[in-house]
Amino acid sequence: MLVKNPFKCMQGPTSRQASGAGPSGMSYLYQDRKRRDSGDTYEVVCYEKQSNWGGLWNYTWRTGLDEYGEPCHGGMYQDLWSNGPKECLEYPDYTFEDHFGKVIPSFPPRAVLFDYLKGRWEKANIRNQVRFNMLVKSVTYNKETDDFTVRVKDLKSDMVLPSETFSHVVVANGHFSVPNVPEFDGAETFPGRILHSHDFRKASEFKGQRLLIVGASYSAEDLAMQCRKMGSGNVICCWRTKPTGFKWPKGIEERPNLTKIDGNTIHFKDGTTADVDAIIFCTGYLYKYPFLSETLCLKTGLRMYPPGLYKGTVWMGDGNNKLMYLGMQDQYYSFTMFDIQAEWACAVIKGSIKLPTRDEMESDISKWLKKEAALKDCYDDIFFQTEFVCDLAKEVGCQHNLNVKALFDKWEDDKYADVLTYRDQVFSSVFTGTPGIKHHTRWIEAIDDTLETFVNQTPNK
Repeated sequence: MLVKNPFKCMQGPTSRQASGAGPSGMSYLYQDRKRRDSGDTYEVVCYEKQSNWGGLWNYTWRTGLDEYGEPCHGGMYQDLWSNGPKECLEYPDYTFEDHFGKVIPSFPPRAVLFDYLKGRWEKANIRNQVRFNMLVKSVTYNKETDDFTVRVKDLKSDMVLPSETFSHVVVANGHFSVPNVPEFDGAETFPGRILHSHDFRKASEFKGQRLLIVGASYSAEDLAMQCRKMGSGNVICCWRTKPTGFKWPKGIEERPNLTKIDGNTIHFKDGTTADVDAIIFCTGYLYKYPFLSETLCLKTGLRMYPPGLYKGTVWMGDGNNKLMYLGMQDQYYSFTMFDIQAEWACAVIKGSIKLPTRDEMESDISKWLKKEAALKDCYDDIFFQTEFVCDLAKEVGCQHNLNVKALFDKWEDDKYADVLTYRDQVFSSVFTGTPGIKHHTRWIEAIDDTLETFVNQTPNK
């Protein structure tokens, strides 16, 4: 997101810029629109590489490169259903009941969540601030003038546009777009398909195939379940640090990490072997910002609190506190965390929140990093991120209680009780008090995941 004095994105004497029209970037535009006064003269511009908004929720069949020869941003796959209750990501000022006019089940498929996001953005009328098919090529900070020079390429015309100047920059392009693909001995001998989850699009592609899924986090869990649902053969998930601990359904098992690939045969650290037909790496992503100059780049692994960011947002390196990152944390909270982070960033840029001294900011970061180092399990992580979200909410004077820790804890309990059935459970909205309805079909049997079928259903009481 680019802001021109005090927030136009990349243009004019008073402008701000943002990169990325996914949930984080759109939350910034949303919060800026909410906070605008009649006398505000700054401009905010959002540059989006894709042809539509939604970020990772903008599903595409493409993998590898897009139509312009650029790396595909999204890893959304066709059959995805929410792996967390919608009540944990619901916006307080735009609930699911507000959008759909009715109560729906707690675990919607991707088309339903994307429709919900679009509804909020369309109601706020912020699409005209997004410049689509625009690839940010470079962002540099100018110490002499205390602003940023930004160069953007128009992908449709295949032309780099004249550089623009912005007072602030908000980086909101996420961290789930550059796959981390490890090397394993013998991979070149494997006769089947090897892919990263970023390029996974349809579970039905693996019908009848024996699968090895490398990883033990959310993607591994989700793809293992989805492939079995759509008729794959047996699935082995292998872990590097520790197993998930889930009660897996028949046809899914866990083993320690693979050590070698020999044709179709996989060798594991415990001395066992197995023959598989396809290998899917669910091995996470790398933080990469090729458009940022070196001194502006966040360098981190997946963390609950990436170092170098005050309040998880303001970059403490180059940029005079005018470069901000949104949504760079490991995530339990998602939409609401991005939104309160965007509201806080907007308040800082507009000047309604004054930043403390550098020493005070560094001390605050140290406090959070010390807490992060003491986290032991998912329940600790949830407590930590709840505290982070509520801290930002308090600073901006949020009138809503964003604490949904109890819902997250129940969700984790449900998953450990039976990973096959946790999506069949019902949660209540903390904002409306209304419980979701039971879906008419168990998740494992629900093949039709269209928006129309899911929303216009006869509820199963």
